[in-house]
Amino acid sequence: MSDKTEPVDEFFRAAVAGWSARPSTGSGPGDELLELFDSQAGSRHLDFQARQLGSQGKGFYSIGSSGHESNAAVAAALRPTDPALLHYRSGGFYVHRGGQVPGQHPLRDVLLGIVASADEPISAGRHKVFGNAELSVIPQTSTIASHLPRAVGLAFSLGRAAKLGVPTAWPADSVVVCSFGDASANHSTATGAINSALHCAFQGLPMPLLLVCEDNGIGISVRTPQGWIESTYGNRAGLRYFAVDGADPVRCLAVAREAADWVREHRAPAFLHLRTVRLMGHAGSDVESGYRSRTEITTDYQRDPLLGTAKALVDNGILEPGEVLARYEDKRAEVARIAEDALGRRKLGSAAEVMASIYQDRPDVIARRAGEVPPRRAEVFADQLPEAEGPLTLAQAINRSLTEELGRDPGVVVFGEDVARKGGVYGVTRGLRKKFGGTKVFDTLLDEQSILGTALGAGLAGLLPIPEIQYLAYVHNAADQLRGEGSTLSFFSNGQYRNPMVVRIAGYGYQKGFGGHFHNDDSVAALRDLPGVVVASPSRPDDAAAMLRTCVAAAHEDGRVCVFLEPIALYHTRDLHEPGDGEWLARYPAPGEHHVPIGRAREYGDGDDLTLVSFGNGVPMSLRVAKRLRERGIGVRVLDLRWLAPLPVEDLLAAARATGRVLVVDETRRSGGVSEPVVTALVDDGFAGPIARVTSEDSFIPLGAAAYHVLLDEDTIETAALELAKR
Repeated sequence: MSDKTEPVDEFFRAAVAGWSARPSTGSGPGDELLELFDSQAGSRHLDFQARQLGSQGKGFYSIGSSGHESNAAVAAALRPTDPALLHYRSGGFYVHRGGQVPGQHPLRDVLLGIVASADEPISAGRHKVFGNAELSVIPQTSTIASHLPRAVGLAFSLGRAAKLGVPTAWPADSVVVCSFGDASANHSTATGAINSALHCAFQGLPMPLLLVCEDNGIGISVRTPQGWIESTYGNRAGLRYFAVDGADPVRCLAVAREAADWVREHRAPAFLHLRTVRLMGHAGSDVESGYRSRTEITTDYQRDPLLGTAKALVDNGILEPGEVLARYEDKRAEVARIAEDALGRRKLGSAAEVMASIYQDRPDVIARRAGEVPPRRAEVFADQLPEAEGPLTLAQAINRSLTEELGRDPGVVVFGEDVARKGGVYGVTRGLRKKFGGTKVFDTLLDEQSILGTALGAGLAGLLPIPEIQYLAYVHNAADQLRGEGSTLSFFSNGQYRNPMVVRIAGYGYQKGFGGHFHNDDSVAALRDLPGVVVASPSRPDDAAAMLRTCVAAAHEDGRVCVFLEPIALYHTRDLHEPGDGEWLARYPAPGEHHVPIGRAREYGDGDDLTLVSFGNGVPMSLRVAKRLRERGIGVRVLDLRWLAPLPVEDLLAAARATGRVLVVDETRRSGGVSEPVVTALVDDGFAGPIARVTSEDSFIPLGAAAYHVLLDEDTIETAALELAKR
């Protein structure tokens, strides 16, 4: 290891060496201060080691916690069973909590993460995160407060789960703690999450959430105006505010305990403003002198929380200065020994090993659950069984499937904007609240980040959330809740934590008499490239019912994140070829038909001249075109992909090879649309026949009849099909 020392390290040792011993006062939290100092010193030396290892090319993460070690007092104020979602500078908290549970090794945990060892206990070396299931620390990679909506959702769902009789991993009186920086406090994700917490508390809903803002006054190089955090959060109605200077350890312990106890007693949110300093810059590559003067940097050394704790130990006669330094150096040596051991530990050895934790995939288990007849079926449908059997529209089939899932499992909850009293904008959830009550079916505030955050927290609390995003265009302002939070938790926790959920989204184009680009939207690219996330896209009512059951089963059994895209224009469609033919209605799947395996397509017809590959609204359009082509003597089969992620590649290749010609009928945009991966899959797997695609234009969708200038239409499909059939 390098012998290079950091200036803050030299300052600390010189300052302590210059003190004089004091007689014992016989008062003060002696043992607590010693434990606090050990945790803070451990965290500080982890930062030193991270920088040394990084300079040697042996370490891969150096965003440290130096100057923030006062957050160890927050850990001291809480129970080790209180779920914690931590800021990346909450190292002191993590080390202290690890010391509260016998058999834990927090210093080793962090160092194994720094060197990306596969033996690291939470992410197995995939990323350096603060996380440990035994410590109730849920791993977060957030730098912009994207974990706050989940924290709010978890605090909300603990009470909801208790009300529903669903067991959770945490005691009933737990406090959810969530830490973040002062710069992140300005992010829309943070402000929306805090607003959501207050919105719940205003209605008297339990919200045991302790928000800890670790305020060091600077975000990388951008200063936070002095007094801004207090001005913004110090007088918010419904938000109890506590503030303390991290340089005063005794006061930190007292205020942190007061805040934690208040939240535990009142089951309401509180804001702990922890004033900190940032020592050694933002990260290892950050040249702090480029935007801060030397005087500014060195002045902060005086506010070092580790120095403050050392001073309290000496002033209260608990330790002499020499003993403080000896304890400090012992911790340095301990961390160095652990670092040497960590360097010898194994690394992830293959792509398969890296990817193993992205998702669990047990199709047989999913099929068994999806195929079960719910035990409460007769009771649930006692007042509507004939109507619920069908023939049904797409909306009715989804409603029926939701009804069965709500009836079979006390943990299933349905929520979103307008889903409860109104029954959804399109009536898809009509009657569910009346049948199952407001605890299981409820309306949310108008904020997609909060809706998805509620789902993320609900899954951790043991519930099975089915949130609704009202329109596909609305999901994009909250996409990081799926990308950065939902899709990554299993990956970064080595499968120890999961995000079971089925996100229902109304989408696509072709709405008549209503629309514009917010209500007619065909952009799905942001959903398709999320590793492990299932994207279902049913077209027919019977498929929709069965696929929804499959998604719920996958969430329940394997913790999968599933997105369920529902074509708005097909919700109430009854006919296919002629008015009154009723050919787009279907009976609800009979027992044994309640399951569509993830990644399996549906084929219509057995023609051997041309295969039309489509999904969503493209399926009925393709079926109508296929009928006209058959009348011209062209043998056509239509393949409904049904699943956009993972694509049904096996079925796609079989249908393509059956005719030797493929036309991809894609209602999404030409750039970034679904046809791109479909064509790529055909080429990658060696399909040598002619391939063509027809798509909607690279355009937003306008109002009224102008929409049909940019949306794919049947004439375009038929013309392309005729041309391809000649090749």
